[in-house]
Amino acid sequence: MLQKVKGTYDILPEEMWKFDRVETLFRHFLDLYGYKEMKTPVFENTGVFQKENETSDMVSKEMYTFSMNEKDSLTLRPEGTAGIIRSFVENKMYGAAELPVKLAYIEEMFRHERPQKGRQRQFTQMGVENIGNKSPLIDAETIALGYFYVRTLGIQGIKVLVNTLGDSASRVAYRDALKEYFLPHREELCYDCQSRIEKNPLRILDCKIDHDSDVVRNAPKMEEYLSEESREYFRKVLAYLDALKIPYEVDDKLVRGLDYYTDTVFEVVSTNEVSGSQSTIFGGGRYDNLVSSMGGPDYSGIGFAIGVERLLILAEAEGLFEDYSRSTDVYVIDMTKGSAFALEVAELLRNNSYSTELNYYERSMKSQFKSSDRVNARFTAIIGEDEEKNRTITLKDNLSKQQVSLKEEELIDWLDSNMEENYE
Repeated sequence: MLQKVKGTYDILPEEMWKFDRVETLFRHFLDLYGYKEMKTPVFENTGVFQKENETSDMVSKEMYTFSMNEKDSLTLRPEGTAGIIRSFVENKMYGAAELPVKLAYIEEMFRHERPQKGRQRQFTQMGVENIGNKSPLIDAETIALGYFYVRTLGIQGIKVLVNTLGDSASRVAYRDALKEYFLPHREELCYDCQSRIEKNPLRILDCKIDHDSDVVRNAPKMEEYLSEESREYFRKVLAYLDALKIPYEVDDKLVRGLDYYTDTVFEVVSTNEVSGSQSTIFGGGRYDNLVSSMGGPDYSGIGFAIGVERLLILAEAEGLFEDYSRSTDVYVIDMTKGSAFALEVAELLRNNSYSTELNYYERSMKSQFKSSDRVNARFTAIIGEDEEKNRTITLKDNLSKQQVSLKEEELIDWLDSNMEENYE
């Protein structure tokens, strides 16, 4: 028997509606904040994701990269931002009359990492990218979009972590200070962090192995190396978060996994113990140089990505899906041994936006009523020989238990007037 590949999963019909619920609400928030959804290819040229001096685990260890010939190297999409920016530049979206350009995506991502709860090799991310202007107001609004979306979904146990990486000059100064600090402690660090000292020492602060060690805990703080301009920018971001009454903690060890981030970085994490080690619900930050590095103008951007599967784990743990049961508007019982009229009635209902199930084979009325109950039908339409002859429908209200006989041309108007009655 053939089985799915390790690290992937099937979304079965009884689970698919949960994905639809979180994605539909996210699209609602995109409309509220003025974002336009787009899609990029599942695979890109490897250079879209792999930059010079990039040291993140995603790029160095987890990408699915393959070659079609000696020249071309292609990579399955591991994250959303780089592909969006590539498309933004290639399609000259920077020519828009109004800035910033607000783009969003809901797409599958692929990373070759050890599968665990809330983390698979194929997964879905929802994200936004706000490109063009640089403003602490935009930073706060971007955080607000994600925070209020998660709260509206119903997840309560969350907190916002926020930090600044400073502008380019501040980051260079901090990078040099970390390198000087960590060099004498090289042997106390894990294998990966030993190489990060030279390539990007900021990544050591985010190491899952060394994160709580004394060496990392006593490292210099970013705050000591911020320019006054960066300090003021971050103060404004926090002031706007205060104005929006979004609770947050400044976490000076927070850095993003990818090396193109500058200034504001943030994560929204779960305080629910069910999340385990995978507590981040979504994270993101500002990037000043990514657009220009792909051949575009000197635009700044900010965005975040939400892992849908991880979000669903938390939503289920908080009981957000327990009150859901799929229902059908009308179940059509056919006692005529295959009348075309029963099929006509079903299509009439569907053409008028009433979800409809139809009996397909000869069964007793009792067994068909059981099927109507199983699909939680609001109404049951009964088609017998008399109904077929007279082109009428006997309609039973499964809540009030009342029955009414309707002419074919009366059916839709009657349902439009009575569907909501007794629905509580």
